[in-house]
Amino acid sequence: MKIGAIVEARMTSSRLPGKIMLPIIGKPALELLIERLRQCKKIDKIIIATTTNHCDEVIVDLAKRCDVGYYRGSELDVLERVYLSAIENSIEVVVEVTSDCPLVDPYIVSEAIEIFESQRYDYVSNIIKRTFPRGLDVQIFKTSVLEDVHNTTKDLVDREHAALHIYEHPEKYKLWNFMTDTGYELESQRLTLDTPEDYFVIRAIFEGLYEKTNGAFSYKEIFEFLKINPDIAALNHQIEQKNPRSYDYTAKARKYLGID
Repeated sequence: MKIGAIVEARMTSSRLPGKIMLPIIGKPALELLIERLRQCKKIDKIIIATTTNHCDEVIVDLAKRCDVGYYRGSELDVLERVYLSAIENSIEVVVEVTSDCPLVDPYIVSEAIEIFESQRYDYVSNIIKRTFPRGLDVQIFKTSVLEDVHNTTKDLVDREHAALHIYEHPEKYKLWNFMTDTGYELESQRLTLDTPEDYFVIRAIFEGLYEKTNGAFSYKEIFEFLKINPDIAALNHQIEQKNPRSYDYTAKARKYLGID
């Protein structure tokens, strides 16, 4: 099956507009995300799923410069944008990554793909029960499952989050959640790019690890870096994550899988 990493990207972030183009070690954050996804040999193609907004021309320009695919669609209907990105590029298995994850770990992505390939799951991720920090999220599902969701739900919150409907319905779809190795739990740490404080943390990690590893550092090396640099780790601890619903939207999936 053709596996595609689809990266949702737009410039109109509410908390930190233009965040994906912020410079980190001399490169836009989105370019570093692409670099790290390229280290995952199981991915056949990378597609940037952006919008038709004029301000997102800069994202298209970066996709062209980095020689990756792109698709332009609805800003608000992210579900449709991801689905049509997959259809246009003949992707059969979607590795969904959001553009606020420049530290996405190719080792984690590879592990998730291997789990997905070895079992008949509809959805594999590391977000139902979190042991990895926000910012290392990966979600994998078949395009055929996404098509079913696309044709099923009209819920506006579902449409804003491509895979939300899948893991909110564990009675319908076969789910699996994978966890980090014991001793490397970082679930309380934010590694997602959503605020200026997040930016300072992510920039410091790249500055500390990129050159010595040629950009191929893993989440375990991030863990060790933050352990010896607690002042950096603490920079964004006060930031609260936005929730697409007013309740814990992974609770039902956790209960269904028996991992609460």
